[in-house]
Amino acid sequence: MEQTSFVERLMEFGLTRQEANIYQYMLGEGKVTGYEVAKATGISRSNAYNSLANMTEKGAAYLVEEGSTRKYVPVSLREFCRNCIRKLEESQKWLRAHVPSERTYAEGYITIEGAEHILNKVRNLLAQVEERVYLSCTRNYLLLLVGELETLMSQGKKVVIITDQPVTFDDAKVYVAEARGMQIGVIADSKYVLTGEYGEGSRNTCLYSGQENFVELYKTALANEIKLVSIREERQKS
Repeated sequence: MEQTSFVERLMEFGLTRQEANIYQYMLGEGKVTGYEVAKATGISRSNAYNSLANMTEKGAAYLVEEGSTRKYVPVSLREFCRNCIRKLEESQKWLRAHVPSERTYAEGYITIEGAEHILNKVRNLLAQVEERVYLSCTRNYLLLLVGELETLMSQGKKVVIITDQPVTFDDAKVYVAEARGMQIGVIADSKYVLTGEYGEGSRNTCLYSGQENFVELYKTALANEIKLVSIREERQKS
């Protein structure tokens, strides 16, 4: 399982599955020939040399000439990852400088599917908050967003959390309510809402909208829940 995960993570840096498997092998072996790669991985020698050639172009390996023998050494994992990230950052700067006029889409409703896409959307929403955010989810999901929430609080922005277990944030207002289950909800600056199911075993489908009526409806639902929690807390104190 760990091996599969390592290979799949490498693929996120532009390597094919075959190249990622070869790179993982090379990290443990050091200097290798195409023949040694083919023998160790079970692929043909021609495929091995083709993959090694591609890996040198992608910055994952170096070619070493030793007489008539062509050998390859892996670029260190840290260096390879840093180079890929640096290239992406440079590409991002260029794209942002040359992007055509974008039309902002705030009206209507957008369905976001998949755990990774939902989590990315939530993180992007939090990164764009200007004044306040309301977040409703289980404590487990909340822990995935600690960095983003701490950044907002350090910037003096209002953070209100509705969750199902006690959690400590010095500069956030936290309400402990009923079990959240797989439900997650975000209201950013009273302009945008994301709500739906997220997590293992759920459908991982959320609705995102900047439609004013929908935002107001969800704000009212959260406000009512906060009132109920506040009433319960007051009764417990008395």
